[in-house]
Amino acid sequence: MYDAVIFDLDGTLADTLEDLARAVNGALGRHGYPVHPLDSYRKMVGDGFRILVTRALPEAERDHGRIEEIRAEAAADYEENCLVSTRAYGGVKELLSALEEAGVPMAILSNKPHGLCQRVVGGLFPGSNFVVVRGEAPGFPRKPDPASALDIAATMAIPPERLAYLGDSDIDMNTARAAGMAAIGAGWGFRGPAELLAAGASRVLCSPLELLDFFRPPASDRAERH
Repeated sequence: MYDAVIFDLDGTLADTLEDLARAVNGALGRHGYPVHPLDSYRKMVGDGFRILVTRALPEAERDHGRIEEIRAEAAADYEENCLVSTRAYGGVKELLSALEEAGVPMAILSNKPHGLCQRVVGGLFPGSNFVVVRGEAPGFPRKPDPASALDIAATMAIPPERLAYLGDSDIDMNTARAAGMAAIGAGWGFRGPAELLAAGASRVLCSPLELLDFFRPPASDRAERH
């Protein structure tokens, strides 16, 4: 049983891969660089937009100026089209509603640029009562550094060990473990169960609604109360 939850965004609450891939491939293609199949982006995302573009560029073209040029073009495209194909995973909206009804504090921590994170969350989950929605922003290092996760725990006034952290990558599991939070894997996400288990996930879920098990007593305890 935990008192609150922090969610990753991309690959955990939302399937954002197609819109991300389209934006980066578009910028690459306009400059004559090879583009990548959709599945290749599963391993490229997760460390922020600049690193995504760096990974997508040919190694010989990864100088600072070229990375920044492609990043700026891809980010502008993505900002305009970040909700074209992006969808919440099945069961996520029901999960958020159930947690909110139960009074469980919720937050989102992403390595997506902060403004884009806010835009996607606002478009997919309007009215959802997140205590904090934070993307990559000045003042806090990117995950897996635990500083942002710990700051969110402090904002919630909940000890880190009472927090569940749900994410779909080794970055998320390492963040959770470094922060002293429960590292729970989203097995439906971009990376898959093997990576999550190797990174120390305490449990890998098959569907979002399974997370509710961490916020209610076991069935045997509930039965004893009736």
